[in-house]
Amino acid sequence: MKKAVGLKYDRSKNSAPKVIASAKGKMAEKIIELAKKNDIPIKEDSDLVELLSKIEINKEVPPNLYKAVAEVFSWLYKLTGEKIS
Repeated sequence: MKKAVGLKYDRSKNSAPKVIASAKGKMAEKIIELAKKNDIPIKEDSDLVELLSKIEINKEVPPNLYKAVAEVFSWLYKLTGEKIS
């Protein structure tokens, strides 16, 4: 079954990225579809999605996942050339 998790990071408001969306099945497909329509990059990492999907919506990523999430943001920076704020 397809799963999707959306992250948001605002350094001025949060000390870590927050989970802003999490779903499986048809809702996960809708999250992915919306991301594609809005030119939001998608990184497929089923292991990380599995871990992030256990975090409540609007909760920050816990310290034990910082390294894995930092790798995603690094990938995003390389892909877009935009600094994550």
